[in-house]
Amino acid sequence: MPRRWTRLRILLGAAVLPLALVSPAWGGTDPAPPPPEAPSTLCASAGVLHGAHGQRAAVSLCAGSGTPTMAVSAPASCRRHAPIARYACRSSGTWTARRAGETVASGTLPGSGQYPGPGTYEFTATVRVRSMPEGVDVQGTVHTTLTLTAPVPKATHGIEVDRSTLRPDSVTTLTYTVRRFSDQGDGSARFGLIAQEGTGAELTTSDPRCVNPLIGRYPAQDRLPHALDCALTDLQPGHPDTVVVRVALKSPCSTVVSKLGYWMPQGQALYTGGMLAGPTVTCG
Repeated sequence: MPRRWTRLRILLGAAVLPLALVSPAWGGTDPAPPPPEAPSTLCASAGVLHGAHGQRAAVSLCAGSGTPTMAVSAPASCRRHAPIARYACRSSGTWTARRAGETVASGTLPGSGQYPGPGTYEFTATVRVRSMPEGVDVQGTVHTTLTLTAPVPKATHGIEVDRSTLRPDSVTTLTYTVRRFSDQGDGSARFGLIAQEGTGAELTTSDPRCVNPLIGRYPAQDRLPHALDCALTDLQPGHPDTVVVRVALKSPCSTVVSKLGYWMPQGQALYTGGMLAGPTVTCG
C-alpha cells in the first residue's frame, strides 16, 4: 500500500508541472481597456473678492470635460460683516483658458466653449458677485489652474468647405460637405451659414433644402439676405451631403461662418443633440 500512494503522489506532481508551465501565458493576456471617462466637472478655489464695507466673496472656477463642449462657471460663497451672515449669491462675468501660454477658449460666465482636450489650463475670470438678498456686490479678477484628463470625444459629424477666402466686390461659389460618422442618431441636421450683418453680403443657393431665414412679425415676409438655413435629412455614415452656396460681397469685407445642429436621440429625452462649429471663410 505505501508504494501505491508514493506512485500516486509522483503522478500528481507530474500533472501539476505542465499547468505551471502554461500559467504564465494566461497571465500575459492583455487587460481589457478601461471604460471611457464619464463627463464630469472639476472645481478649484480661484480667489476672494472684498468690498469696502466688509463684503466678502470666495469664488471658485469650474470646468466640465468629457463632452464636445467645456462648460465654465464661477460659483461663489458670499457674506457680509460677521461670518454667520451668509447669503445666496450669483456670479457673472467673462473667462479665458490658456494652455502652455496660448489662449484656447474664452466666453461669458456661465458659458461654454469647444473642449480643447486633456491638459493643464490656467483659467482667468473677471467676476461680479451679488448676493440675494442685497448686501454684497463685489467684483474683480480671479485665477486658478485645472488639470482636465478626459479625452476629446470622438467626432460624430464634420463640415468641410472647398475655399478658405473671399474677395470684396465679387461673387464666390462655396461647396460645403457635411458628414456624419456616428451610427448613433439619425440623418437629420440643421446646417446654417451667416455673413456679417450690415456689410451688404448676400448668400443664395438653388438647393431646395435651404432658405434665407424669415424675420419680423406676421405677416411680414422679410428675409435675411446674409444668412442661409438648410434642413438636411439624408446624412448617413459613408454618405456625405453637399450644399453649394453663392456669396456676393460688396466693398466691405465679410467672413462667412457655419454651424451644424444635430440630434443624438436617447429615447424621448430632450437636450440630447449637439452643435458643431464649421469652418470660417475669411475675407481679404
